[in-house]
Amino acid sequence: MEPEAMDDGDSNVPSPMHISTPTGPASIAADTTAATGSANGTAASTVEMTDQEPQRSEPRPLLDSDPIRVNLVVDLESAPEHLQQGLQQIVESHNVPYFYRPERPNSAVQYRWHIQFVHSSDIATGAFEVRNALGQVQVRYNRTIDAFRALGQVLTAARAAEAAAANSDSDLALQAPEFTISEQAQFETLALMIDCSRNGVLGVKSVQAMLRNMALMGYTMLQLYTEDTYKVDGEPFFGYLRGGYTQAELRAIDDYAFAMGVEVVPCIQTLGHLGQMLQWPRYAGLRDTSEVILSRLPETYELLEKLIATVSAPLRSKRIHIGMDEAYGVGEGRFRQMFGSQEGTAIFVEHLARVHAICQQHGLRAMIWSDMLFCLAAKNNALYAYYDQTNNPAEALSRVEGIPSDIDLVFWDYYHTLPEIYARKIQQHRELGCENPWMAGGAWTWSRLWCYLPFSFESNRASLTAAKSPAGRVSSFMLTIWGDEGNECDFFSALPVMMYVANHAHTPMSEIAVDFMENSFAAICGGSLVDWMLASRIDEIPQAADADIRSQLPSNMSKWILWEDPMLSFMSPQYASLDLDSHYTHLAGRLLECALAVPAPGAPARYPLNRLLRLPGLLARVLSLKCHLRDRLALPYKAGDRAALLQVAETRLRPLIEAQRELWLYHRARWHRIYKPFGWETLELRYGGLTARLETMYDRIVSYALQQPYSLLRRSRGIGVAAGISRHPALLPTRSRHPSKVLEEPLSSSSAMDTTGSVPLAPGPSMLADEGSGMSVGEAPSWLPDITSTAAAATSSVDNTGEPVATIGLGWPVTTMSIPACGPQPLTTDVMSVVTCGATTAAPAPAVTAPEPQAIPVMTAFPGPSLASQQNGNSDAMSQNSGNNITTINALGVRELGGEGDFWLQPAPLLPPELDPVEGIPAGIGSLGEEDDEVVESIPELEEDLLCIYENSYTSLLLDYGRVTAPSRLG
Repeated sequence: MEPEAMDDGDSNVPSPMHISTPTGPASIAADTTAATGSANGTAASTVEMTDQEPQRSEPRPLLDSDPIRVNLVVDLESAPEHLQQGLQQIVESHNVPYFYRPERPNSAVQYRWHIQFVHSSDIATGAFEVRNALGQVQVRYNRTIDAFRALGQVLTAARAAEAAAANSDSDLALQAPEFTISEQAQFETLALMIDCSRNGVLGVKSVQAMLRNMALMGYTMLQLYTEDTYKVDGEPFFGYLRGGYTQAELRAIDDYAFAMGVEVVPCIQTLGHLGQMLQWPRYAGLRDTSEVILSRLPETYELLEKLIATVSAPLRSKRIHIGMDEAYGVGEGRFRQMFGSQEGTAIFVEHLARVHAICQQHGLRAMIWSDMLFCLAAKNNALYAYYDQTNNPAEALSRVEGIPSDIDLVFWDYYHTLPEIYARKIQQHRELGCENPWMAGGAWTWSRLWCYLPFSFESNRASLTAAKSPAGRVSSFMLTIWGDEGNECDFFSALPVMMYVANHAHTPMSEIAVDFMENSFAAICGGSLVDWMLASRIDEIPQAADADIRSQLPSNMSKWILWEDPMLSFMSPQYASLDLDSHYTHLAGRLLECALAVPAPGAPARYPLNRLLRLPGLLARVLSLKCHLRDRLALPYKAGDRAALLQVAETRLRPLIEAQRELWLYHRARWHRIYKPFGWETLELRYGGLTARLETMYDRIVSYALQQPYSLLRRSRGIGVAAGISRHPALLPTRSRHPSKVLEEPLSSSSAMDTTGSVPLAPGPSMLADEGSGMSVGEAPSWLPDITSTAAAATSSVDNTGEPVATIGLGWPVTTMSIPACGPQPLTTDVMSVVTCGATTAAPAPAVTAPEPQAIPVMTAFPGPSLASQQNGNSDAMSQNSGNNITTINALGVRELGGEGDFWLQPAPLLPPELDPVEGIPAGIGSLGEEDDEVVESIPELEEDLLCIYENSYTSLLLDYGRVTAPSRLG
């Protein structure tokens, strides 16, 4: 099954995930026998299975509703002593449904496989053997980490056996399994590096969750990248307000990893990337530039020794990564003022030698990123200088003392997709005197909100193929997870890339079978690879199916559409010709359905990790409303069609405000679950800025369309301009557990609180799938118009059939007229209408036409007190009708109520007459603080014609936050 088939054929975007047919390595499906090969003198992963079932061209996938039918029983007491703690950590804490847990029995389980671990010095380092005879599984291993990799493969085999049984009439693969699995690691060290310096510092529990996944995948090393996010005695401004790790936390992480055979290595900075520290006056004397520490200064090395000693003390490892990458401007700041102008390579090598000496004093073997050796030699700070195949710094190094022979160079490249490019650069590192350089690839988590899997697979496939080739001969491979640009991304979205790299690192072949990837990701991580591949499409462009991914960087389109200024929207011409509405609407529905899927009653979730898809699902819903928004507003504005302009404000802009609020609430909850709280303020400022701009945009457009002043709009927001009436597919105003179901019955007056009516929403921001949340719509103040009386008074308004018109909101009469679709894409075809209130006459039919007239309930004027209330002199009419609820909420003016995991939204109270100097509604200048009570007469921002900044190169746009928030910030 190819990845394109994962989405019902809705997109023809070719997947760059190079996956072989089921004859590829390590395929553990019950109907598959893997091919065997060799490279680098090692044997490939080998799987032999009996009782084969017939091949099926389109096997039925395992669904959430399919119960788990097999459990793995791990007898901790009989396991080797050095495995017991690690096995207990995984069996008790790892969130996958295949482990037998007596305290949580699963009645649907029919079969149990019992696992026995046997340590054997006869097994080669990095290898293991698994034999399953009628459900009795024996694992023979040498290294501790290989025992856990083997356990992960048994999990994979169990999942594959379930899939085989689901596609046949026999349970033989589950009941009486007989198979063998053998693997040989292709690298001595398989490392994972996680960025903990760009806002997000992973909490200890999150690191432990990563470690469990790493152990089952076979990673041997973890590096936590900490520029200044670790505590140092006597240095209170080092990592000040950054949530740095304490000695106790690092020790706890190291103990947890050691029990599973994973080495924790400190990864710090000792030259560049120290701006967070150098910003404080305490370290002003140590600045060369704003990011680079001043070399050659004795005080610099006193501090660096303190940092190295502190970060290495709680860890068992005798290795350390001392960074030194991207130290642009080294020797060009205060260094030049103090010591004169000197050649950059000489300064770098001198500094490296002094830091290396400190590491030796503490018994540590150091490694560094290698890019500055190449960039300084080329006198070019751009990445091009690093990756230029003709740039070899060997000549520049020959003029200086050279680098110490026991320094390991780490070659990092996350961008190329051809193995030969990596192989040539690896050879250049050897020419520098480093016979065994490291290779580092990347999971594309930076500058985006969700890991982009396709390009991550493609680039890592190329680098791994080169590293394993006879020309490469690399013995250490590292996968990096970076959080540049605020660490907006959920790092756990990189788990499929971790799985892909780990599987690749345990076979000499260059292809990984898709069924093997699906089974291993589901069994080890608890997610559906099909669904997670779908989530990557938030950054894919639907009409670019013929684009060659090898010629472009992966776009972070979802990020810059989310953060770009909604009124100016100067990036929108880049995608003006694309149907992003349908693209993101479809993604939102699919992803939210996957995230909120309910397992069989009483059974554990088959894909518990799929709940994390809620973040890209909510993001896609926001994007479906935000894309093309300015175009939809500019067209009726320029045509002078106020009714159509109001239509767009109520059906897209108002729902967008609510949708982005829900995204913010979930993102906030997810952040505080996996990261320390420090750093969230950066992202919250972005959400707050977007909210403020959307609110201003809405106020100005509605004020212009209705010819009403700001103060009235703010008062009337709580009344409910279009409460729950939009049927735009991306807006789900009243939701049940199924994310696409909209409640059609009137809201009940029953309440979950004393004075509020409750409307069910999808689960709240907490990660627990069974938690719910609600939207409290509250009751109207007594001084608002009487719904019943207003509705009764409306009977004098009849349509052409002689029947009273329908009412919405608080019962104000509704009349229907055609509204044209505007913008590059047609609006939803759901029935809509336009509201007229009291004696107000509906706006004339607009001159602009559309292929199919659309309609929507909107208000062309805000009502005063109802006619019946005026006649009866009843200013407290609402007190007689307290069961009618206000059914819209303000995205800003809300109160949050309820406990952890649930949130309840309630409209901010309207201003009562006794606090308003002007009686009644509408009101003029009151206690709201307006300097002027003016009607918006024009919207100049919508008059400007937008230009395509980057012509048609939208597929390669990888933009940061500062470049899309406002044109004045474009670089």
